[in-house]
Amino acid sequence: MDAYIFDAVRTPRGKGKADGALHGCTPVYLAESVLRALAARNQLDTALVDDVVMGCVEPVGEQGACIGRIAVLAADYAESVAGVQINRFCASGLEAVNMAAAQVMAGQSDFCIGAGVESMSRVPMGSSGWAWPTDPALALKTYFVPQGISADAIATLWRYSRHDLDSYATSSHQRAAAAWERGAFARSVVPVNDRNGLPLLTRDEVVRPATTAESLGALKPSFAAIGAQPGFDAVIRQRYPQLERVEHVHHAGNSSAIVDGAAAVLIGTREAGLKAGLRPRARIRSFASIGSEPSIMLTGPSYAAEKALRRAGMQARDIGLWELNEAFAAVVLRFMEALDVPHAAINVNGGAIAMGHPLGATGAMILGTLLDEMEARGAATGLATLCVGAGMGTATIIELV
Repeated sequence: MDAYIFDAVRTPRGKGKADGALHGCTPVYLAESVLRALAARNQLDTALVDDVVMGCVEPVGEQGACIGRIAVLAADYAESVAGVQINRFCASGLEAVNMAAAQVMAGQSDFCIGAGVESMSRVPMGSSGWAWPTDPALALKTYFVPQGISADAIATLWRYSRHDLDSYATSSHQRAAAAWERGAFARSVVPVNDRNGLPLLTRDEVVRPATTAESLGALKPSFAAIGAQPGFDAVIRQRYPQLERVEHVHHAGNSSAIVDGAAAVLIGTREAGLKAGLRPRARIRSFASIGSEPSIMLTGPSYAAEKALRRAGMQARDIGLWELNEAFAAVVLRFMEALDVPHAAINVNGGAIAMGHPLGATGAMILGTLLDEMEARGAATGLATLCVGAGMGTATIIELV
């Protein structure tokens, strides 16, 4: 059975600090906002929805206790709608969509919502603990290093210079600013309002249109200190002895920004959509998740994309548009090189370097961005993918209907 996308919405991304526009919103409120918007704009009888699968990377505190179900209750969905929280690190939002689609494909649900949320200003990264690096035996066996060291190792291994990374980051800001100006996000971005209906945030908060490679060149590398002390450079060099040294080239300006946000994607059968008066916008053609080498950690997107392409009987040249989460600039440069993807076809409206990466929500966000741009350009096919902590990757291929 086929699974179709009927709609996709997201909040603007708010700066993930105490002075960010969305800091006063609880994670449940952010998730509630997109669920309400999805139901209202489609005049959806929520009793038709079987399940809400909600990605969340730090499911503790205000984001804990199965935020998927709690958001369903907060959004005044029918009592019969189930909810669940899932975590595949940075790919959680896309994995939530894939799991929702799998229920539909298996004939076990008529409508499901794949969603994601992260309030990084209120529940910081690492709040749920660290099962991997805090076990010395496991960390030693798998050559654990923080992601920033992995990103710098990728840049060093494949010889991406600091200028290469900063130039890519500059294009992300320029593309995001241009996309906002021409209304590319107007269909999917729903404002976050306060309880009185007054807007708190209507557009992504951290885009910097004036960014240049020269301005980024003045920033200091973010991971040199932890590379040298407590010695993570030495660890990654044990795993990759061909590295004479690690060039520390990533910094706050060419890495993903910390933000708050939520997103939701409505998925169902064609028949369920017809009964509800909804027109399908795209079909989910295939999806895949893979495991990759955990120390370098961030090379998984190309392998996940290749697996999804094989499942669909496609090749990379069959994809019209690509979205890859900009966790670090080197991740995108490596992906483009590995699959021979031109810059003109990937992240055409900018990405997380400019707009931010709300961990559990990003995957659902970039899928919606991909769908909107496919429709705008008439691109028949698109692929969304993300790198994932601990060495994984997740990818989804969609086609217009």
